[in-house]
Amino acid sequence: MMELDNTSLASRLGLCFRSMNISQDRKIIASPWFSTIFGTVGLSSNLFALCVLISSSRKMHSRSRSSFLVFLCGLVVTDFMGLLVTGSIIISYHFTKFDWMEVDPSCYLCNFLGFSMVFFGQCPLLLGATMAGERFFGINRPFSRSGNMSKHRAWAMVGMVWGFSFFLGLLPLLGLGEYSLQYPSSWCFITLLHDINNKVFCMIFALLGILSVGLSFIFNIVSVVTLCRVYHDRESAQRRRDSEVEMMVQLVGIMVIATVCWLPLLIFIIQTVLQEPHTGLLPRQIPRKTENLLLIYLRMVTWNQILDPWVYILFRRAVLKRIYPSFNSRQSIVSLYPVFNPSLRRKFTQESVEQ
Repeated sequence: MMELDNTSLASRLGLCFRSMNISQDRKIIASPWFSTIFGTVGLSSNLFALCVLISSSRKMHSRSRSSFLVFLCGLVVTDFMGLLVTGSIIISYHFTKFDWMEVDPSCYLCNFLGFSMVFFGQCPLLLGATMAGERFFGINRPFSRSGNMSKHRAWAMVGMVWGFSFFLGLLPLLGLGEYSLQYPSSWCFITLLHDINNKVFCMIFALLGILSVGLSFIFNIVSVVTLCRVYHDRESAQRRRDSEVEMMVQLVGIMVIATVCWLPLLIFIIQTVLQEPHTGLLPRQIPRKTENLLLIYLRMVTWNQILDPWVYILFRRAVLKRIYPSFNSRQSIVSLYPVFNPSLRRKFTQESVEQ
């Protein structure tokens, strides 16, 4: 009888309230202090990386390196704002345990949080693919327009990624899918129900993320192979080669982190919406096992925003020289990345030397 009353109540409220959200228990999943420390570490890491990026960009004269730093800056700003916006709402819930039906009966806050989760989630994946594509053309087509991207054009590309992700996040608010409160009532996200609208939006979100990761993988692999083929020992090109290798190492690190953190969630979303609906559930109800797994995968995704800045912070030549004191200014940076050593012996193409 209580479940029927809750279902009736949910029908009178916004679409973000589902049967499971209202009737579920409110056991504590994680300490509010853990969430606070977790968010603070992420914000501090991204803020520190942003300061380092700004300092580096002022000293940088290489066009390829400058455009790469612009994309990195866009990524760090996105991660920082994502943690700040979503974390402020989620951490507030953990401390106050406010009632969503009283605070947000029309689902405005939940829709905003769901939109933020989609926007700040999809942006890093798209930026990673864009960065990989820019380096691909910069290394393989050095004289093309794409291989000589200015700072203004790089910022325009970052703006396009933000704009596309913004439009994607608006789709549920325009009728394609919906955002709903998720277990344990601390966050909102896309709804893994089997009606056509929610299924289509879930597939768009997941497939777009997988496509971004896949493109990043292809572009980065081709770029690394190209660097291996064109490397030589001429001192005149040493500085440029070092810069290219440094950028690729950072880019591969970003790709690996995104793959590990995001692919489980994206694959889980596709599997969930394509499988047969469970029987014996209330209307608009999702099995508890599905909600538990969704929570676990979301926590994995959160690590992406925390680890991204450390890729740039740690994999810089200045840091690596301190880790390896024996490294001197006349040695190649490739000696700091042993994985490249066996194959980096062939002649550097005349095109890359002249760029």
